[in-house]
Amino acid sequence: MSIQVSDLAKENIWRAERTCSEAFARINSIETVTQARVLEAFQNAGVAARHFNPSTGYGYDDISRDTLDIVFSYALQSESALVRPQFVNGTHAIYTAIAGLTKPGDKILSVTGKPYDTLEEAIGIRGNAAHSLKAYGIRYDQIDLTDSNEIDQQAIEAKMTDDVRIVYFQRSRGYSWRRSLGQRDLEEVFSLVHYLNPNAIVFVDNCYCEFCEINEPTSYGADVMAGSLIKNPGGGLAPTGGYVAGKSAYVSEIADRLTVPGLGAEVGSYAGDYRMFYQGIFMAPHIVAECLKTAVLFSAVFKRLGFDTLPDRDEHRSDTVQSVRFNSAEELIAFCRCIQKASPVDSNVVPEAWDMPGYDAPVIMAAGTFIQGATSELSADGPVIEPYTAYMQGSLTYAHGRIAAMIVYDHFLNN
Repeated sequence: MSIQVSDLAKENIWRAERTCSEAFARINSIETVTQARVLEAFQNAGVAARHFNPSTGYGYDDISRDTLDIVFSYALQSESALVRPQFVNGTHAIYTAIAGLTKPGDKILSVTGKPYDTLEEAIGIRGNAAHSLKAYGIRYDQIDLTDSNEIDQQAIEAKMTDDVRIVYFQRSRGYSWRRSLGQRDLEEVFSLVHYLNPNAIVFVDNCYCEFCEINEPTSYGADVMAGSLIKNPGGGLAPTGGYVAGKSAYVSEIADRLTVPGLGAEVGSYAGDYRMFYQGIFMAPHIVAECLKTAVLFSAVFKRLGFDTLPDRDEHRSDTVQSVRFNSAEELIAFCRCIQKASPVDSNVVPEAWDMPGYDAPVIMAAGTFIQGATSELSADGPVIEPYTAYMQGSLTYAHGRIAAMIVYDHFLNN
């Protein structure tokens, strides 16, 4: 069956696209800089075909793994990196990192409000999981963003006590209606935290944000950051995994938590093909640019349809997520089903909302992806509760994103 879109949909998408030229130019300029840095990372690390070979057993002297760490550390502007397929997702990388950096009696202070839903049980904000950080005597406090979605520096000054070990920043919005946080929002606050408590670790959840701006948080004051390889830095090719990057001493502590104290990053084999991880990080700046252009187009299209969008077409972007607010659960569900219909994989599947583990409300997810759950590929999801908001991200190619926009436009024009 051929893809059917109306001439009216095509015409309106082309019109919307023409209004995006300035935003596209900014995205292209960022891609040029980040791609050059990634290329330098490969060349400085001396990457060769032998670095794609697998390893087995303990993984001692795994040159493929160790060189990949070097590539990531340079590409992400950090002293050191821990890049492992053993991280099952971004939440696992974040949890492991925080657990590796804290001891009983320490406090985590989140200064960007409540973290992403899947971290709530891991930290102990919700539920009573046996191995939550709370169960190990690690306390949690948070500061919400201001009404204008700014970081509340006065509240940080009031709550920055000596027992705060981790000051936690989530750059992307999660399931909240706010813009993502970039360098202009964070650099001054990082300096403030280090001034108020030199022993506190500035920790950044960098999921959805890598390569969206010229610089990464570790280049302007973050001590540690973590993310998923099936999001931005995997370039749509990494089949699994996550990363931690930052100051070498902290990354070493986290490696001990991931494996065994005393062995740390020296062990851990991978019998698969490392090539996909290397090729993924090399492709990442371009894939992120394609994702950002698709997000800009969807913002422009849904504005034309009369819906609220965040960010707007011309706003600065620090992550790949595009939020669209609908009038009803039916519209939210219909949008996700359109995205599924526009997918290359499982396009015949009809998404339904369900009680997904780690979430406190039914969630609908559309993701006809080559890599399960890869949000560098075109996908959309959202909790089916008021206000009905879809969070769309990804698109391995902008051309695919344009086709999806036409399919979505046709549906909302005719229903």
